Amino acid sequence: MESVGDSLDRALEQAFTRPIPKSAPARMRYLVRQLKGTRRVAELLGISQRTVERYVTGQLKHPRQELAARLEREVRSRWQPQVRARAKQKAVTTDGLVFATRGRFGFTAAPGTTDDARIRDITQALPPRWAERLFQARDAGATEDQLLQIAAQGLGEMYFRADNTRAQGLDVEFTDVEQIDISL
Repeated sequence: MESVGDSLDRALEQAFTRPIPKSAPARMRYLVRQLKGTRRVAELLGISQRTVERYVTGQLKHPRQELAARLEREVRSRWQPQVRARAKQKAVTTDGLVFATRGRFGFTAAPGTTDDARIRDITQALPPRWAERLFQARDAGATEDQLLQIAAQGLGEMYFRADNTRAQGLDVEFTDVEQIDISL
């Protein structure tokens, strides 16, 4: 299952204006510039300072799989922070985001009436206030369950209750998530 936090990160990456460095030496040089030294990069990646220097000079080019994954994750998280911030600001102030998901939705309406949960494919535009809630919660360290709860509230309001114009008091449960894709 895809997580809401990872999907939010991928949505912000769609705004990048340049591709992320592809080779391990180029990624290592980028991290050395960002962290201002090989020692900090070595501590971040859990390798020796000499190994970092070898990648920077091009003596080493092909890291083992787990190092390559850590290197990509660290570069990706630091790449184009201003572009990322502008895209986030635009989403929380004017555009909102589009939430596409496949999961089990069920809801409880007025006392005594229920609708059994079923798998639904939903693609719904969420206004900026929901984008802001999701980004604030993620930045504050919210768990995946908390992010899913916020998403369920947003989908409940916008999709099931049509921006709160019908089905007042309808509580939405969002479980068994199979897929999540968020775009700006």
